[in-house]
Amino acid sequence: MDVKIEQSWKDVLQNEFSKPYFLQIAAHLKTEKAIGTTIYPPGSLIFNAFNQTPFHAIKVVILGQDPYHGAGQAMGLSFSVPNGIASPPSLINIYKELHSDIGMPIPTSGNLTKWAAQGVLLLNAALTVRANEPASHSKIGWMNFTDAVIKIISDEKKGIIFLLWGKFAQEKQYLIDETKHFVLKAAHPSPFSADKGFFGCKHFSKTNQLLMQQGLNPIDWHI
Repeated sequence: MDVKIEQSWKDVLQNEFSKPYFLQIAAHLKTEKAIGTTIYPPGSLIFNAFNQTPFHAIKVVILGQDPYHGAGQAMGLSFSVPNGIASPPSLINIYKELHSDIGMPIPTSGNLTKWAAQGVLLLNAALTVRANEPASHSKIGWMNFTDAVIKIISDEKKGIIFLLWGKFAQEKQYLIDETKHFVLKAAHPSPFSADKGFFGCKHFSKTNQLLMQQGLNPIDWHI
């Protein structure tokens, strides 16, 4: 199947695109669109995380669960919203931790494309969602695909820093070879759990310390 995705990802994921589960995802989305179902993000942004952060450029992976399901919010990058859209509660808490950790002023924009451009793969476990129905596409095959993505990153790269926030993300830990990668775990930044271990985790400064230990440039987290 010819998927419109950045070339370095196309090369490493080519086998996945021809597997039955992936063809099933494509058929499912096509069927829903044919009956007028609104799906987020727009088709051109489904693979935005991959297009913004080529395979060869990855330094950090931040794993989210599901795209935002409100109008105009989802842009194919975990936790990110386009310019002009109010930052959702989890992102506000991420910004609060950044302020506490590195002194970053709280941004007015929720657009995290600048992180992606520096090698932060902002990956959701499911890449689409029906409007106003959270987790509505979590069982159509996306988990097979994004699990394969994590496994390929683990197998073919080294020194990647995985930020696993919350139980869902931490269940993916088994896919990561911790003899050659780094895993930082904390509670989810959601208002329901941020005070149970996300606030104070200092993952942003720790990530930069780990990058610099490897002789790599740190991430400029400022938006």
